[in-house]
Amino acid sequence: ANFSEQVVESFPSGISTGIYYGWACGGNGDVHKMVLSIGWNPFYKNIKKSVETHIIHTFKDDFYGEILSIVVVGYIRSEKNFSSLEALISAIQEDIEEAKRQLDLPEHFKLKEDNFFHLPEGKTVNH
Repeated sequence: ANFSEQVVESFPSGISTGIYYGWACGGNGDVHKMVLSIGWNPFYKNIKKSVETHIIHTFKDDFYGEILSIVVVGYIRSEKNFSSLEALISAIQEDIEEAKRQLDLPEHFKLKEDNFFHLPEGKTVNH
């Protein structure tokens, strides 16, 4: 799930590029583990900074147009280039496994139930 250019531009400028982990809620309202990439994606030679969320869950349907809320919990590694698509895919799989391990820790798991994800019907928050 990629954030729009407008959302990317609103991220604090002091956030380092790289791979993060946390919680995401979109579509049906369930909260799932996620990995977040912030940066330029050098393997694809992007000219614009992007923020891409990989939700660690298989959805039955897409959720285009839905609000995606995220809580960034921690940092995995810096952004880097890869010599091949296979090396990139391998690194992504390692990032996902690290995110799962970290988010299972009690101090991180409790954030899944944070009130941020459970606003009263009709209320929105812009963070």
